[in-house]
Amino acid sequence: MGKLNVVVLRYLSRDDFRVLTAVEMGMKNHEIVPTSLISSIASLRHGGCHKVLRELVKHKLLAYERTKTVQGYRLNFGGYDYLALKTLSSRDVILSVGNQMGVGKESDIYIVANAEGEQFALKLHRLGRTSFRNLKNKRDYHQHRHKMSWLYLSRLSAMKEYAYMKALYDRGFPVPKPVDYNRHAVVMELINGYPMCQVREIEDPASLYSEIMELIVKLASHGLIHGDFNEFNLMLDDSDHITMIDFPQMVSTSHPNAEWYFDRDVKCVRDFFIKRFNYESELYPTFKDIRKACSLDVEVSASGYTKELQQDDQLLHPVGPEGEESMSGDENDDDPGSPESEEPIDIEEYKHAMLELEGLKIDFESDEELENDDECPDLVDLSACNNEFRPFRDQDSLLHVNEHRQRTTSETSIGSVASCSTIPPAVIRQKVRRQLTKQQKASQRRRLQKGEASLVTKERRENRSNIKSSLESAQFWG
Repeated sequence: MGKLNVVVLRYLSRDDFRVLTAVEMGMKNHEIVPTSLISSIASLRHGGCHKVLRELVKHKLLAYERTKTVQGYRLNFGGYDYLALKTLSSRDVILSVGNQMGVGKESDIYIVANAEGEQFALKLHRLGRTSFRNLKNKRDYHQHRHKMSWLYLSRLSAMKEYAYMKALYDRGFPVPKPVDYNRHAVVMELINGYPMCQVREIEDPASLYSEIMELIVKLASHGLIHGDFNEFNLMLDDSDHITMIDFPQMVSTSHPNAEWYFDRDVKCVRDFFIKRFNYESELYPTFKDIRKACSLDVEVSASGYTKELQQDDQLLHPVGPEGEESMSGDENDDDPGSPESEEPIDIEEYKHAMLELEGLKIDFESDEELENDDECPDLVDLSACNNEFRPFRDQDSLLHVNEHRQRTTSETSIGSVASCSTIPPAVIRQKVRRQLTKQQKASQRRRLQKGEASLVTKERRENRSNIKSSLESAQFWG
């Protein structure tokens, strides 16, 4: 779960993404996907699946694993990031990825921009980094499942966050404007503000306290409880108005522990104001005072989830009162490796995923055309092209008025400084090709043989051992 590195994304081919998607499809019912299954799902035109797999392992987009019973590949967060970014790029949602803005306990936040230069926030969910003990308390929900991987839970978390963010934004709640999502990645409005945990002093703590409590009551009247309502999930702008973020742990007011979640959210806010601003109020809402106006939780569940995802949704709920008591137990009760499900892979779903990856604007050339073509458009004037991208927050984003504060659409234009390279394009292409070829040859010399080569080596060792043992027995009996 390292930092996002999109350098290699530019050079990945269509076959690379076919293999990545094949591994993703295979992980629906396999913890470790065998090479034969990957080859059958990917169905590369000219074969060579082992070579593609080795390259993806080298770039840390896949992980090769061997056990006593099975050996194969599994998708890690690096490959999952590339699949999500490729799909969002094909939809013309994002074009460039900038700096990392923040790191949460279950997500990473990056600055991204589209073709027009408009900047957004990209949230990549990383469940499993610190939430392992929380999930162990929910062990009874998934003890008989075969696909409860961290990638699946991250995808479920992103889907839930986007669904609730869109529903809340449409109803006038102070939340970022949702743009799009895919897999475990959510693209949203880039908020102009600071986390409330970093604010040391405000002009009117009483009005801010009232605004936060009114927001909690308004959420509950719509049938929702945030579940993690604290100073880390509240953004404060220059006018001391709040923006609510982070919704994967949101629960319904009909939940058995709804009152406990509600009281905990209220207590978190009260304790923070006492500690940080030395402000304490006797007025605070209680769960019994809530009057439900509408059932937003039912509407989101009906529109945003399938029945299968609704069952797994309980895994994302925060720890309840009964969970905290049993947090220390059950440490070494990992289930032994259960057999993988033998459900067939849906080829139509794989084709749909590949079409979504490729997009309507992407036209992959055939291998013969690429071999006979001396021009490489992806490598022309890379330095000049990169200078036009802004990996940092520009002036417009710093002066941006949050959408929930002002729902009028404002069109902004971002000027770019024209730049040109003094080195001829042919020389640049030649140097880049030479450097890439040199790096590939050097890495091939250092890299250990995996996959098919390891199987051949294992078989040769077994044959050599059998021959040696048979010769020794023949000499013994003379």
